[in-house]
Amino acid sequence: MGERGQQHAPILQRPAPTRPAGPGEHPLTWAVRPAAEVGATVGHAGTDSAGSTDGTDGKRDGDPGLFGPDSVTWQLHGDPMMWIAGIRALYLQALHPRAVRGVIQNSDFRQDAWGRLRRTANFVGTISYGTTEAAEKAGARVRRVHTHIKVTDPATGERYGVDEPDLLLWVHCAEVDSYLHVLRRSGLPLTDAQADRYIDEHREGARLVGLDPARVPADRAELAAYFDRVRPELAGGPESQEVDDFLRDPPVHPLLVPARAVLWRRVSALAYDSLPEYAHELYGRAAPAPQRVTRRLVVTGRLLRAVPGRLRRRIPPGHIRGAMARLGRDTRPGPRQLRRQAAKLREQAAILDGPGRAQTGDGGDGGRWRKRV
Repeated sequence: MGERGQQHAPILQRPAPTRPAGPGEHPLTWAVRPAAEVGATVGHAGTDSAGSTDGTDGKRDGDPGLFGPDSVTWQLHGDPMMWIAGIRALYLQALHPRAVRGVIQNSDFRQDAWGRLRRTANFVGTISYGTTEAAEKAGARVRRVHTHIKVTDPATGERYGVDEPDLLLWVHCAEVDSYLHVLRRSGLPLTDAQADRYIDEHREGARLVGLDPARVPADRAELAAYFDRVRPELAGGPESQEVDDFLRDPPVHPLLVPARAVLWRRVSALAYDSLPEYAHELYGRAAPAPQRVTRRLVVTGRLLRAVPGRLRRRIPPGHIRGAMARLGRDTRPGPRQLRRQAAKLREQAAILDGPGRAQTGDGGDGGRWRKRV
């Protein structure tokens, strides 16, 4: 695959010893990590003009990292809708009994849960926009941590690790599907060719957490086939219900309770509603009509993308700012760059691929709501 690849957050990452759990902390507090990862670390790009004041000079003389500015991953992971996509991924991941059991049984997440979110956010930003060396080191740390975390099946007594390839693959595919689904459905100008390329790039991130890239889906058709195969293994149950309850009503500081009611629950509901129909059935909660969900995603995407990227990039820890300082301000991610990239891919397809690629649905959910490109 060359230098192509994707970020992939760790399933579980045991924290360093910290203070005892505080009142109201919950072992699933870690579970909001995709929102923090993508909203507070990765999603700082935008559509600001070439006159950005980031202080970079437009030169490309640094290490582009695992992906680089020419990748689809570079452009997508700067979109603010990624945090909603991350919450959707959590809902989807929790429907795999063996995977969610690993979360529930590792209750040391009661300790320093929000500190864990910051550390995980730093991991994701490093993988997406850091140097190659930094990304490889981050992946090595995740693999070491995973080797020490074990889970017990209460029905059979079986002991297994969270680094089982099938579990890593499930988490990976649920994330990829959620990122593509939410971003495309919310109006990001992503073509089918770019979606295929993004899935292929994600195999590099899968390698970082211990998967063999050869067994990881490389395009939309393979991703859809994977979901068809794994669907019989999915189920709702007490563990997935606990994730659902947590994501709808996470513990927060008393001063933030009004914000949770006004903002978080709406965000969580939008992420849940964007799940495929079979996921709603397994959770036992209905969702609005697909057309209504699509309208809400589009409106939310427009509002979030209207915030100037130079403002969002000011939020620490600023991995995108660091990448732009290393490679030049012309490398900032955003929809405009996606359109340019799509034009280049169409030219390449006309030369190399003949009449075009097969049109398939995203990630096994059978959606037909998006425009074909």
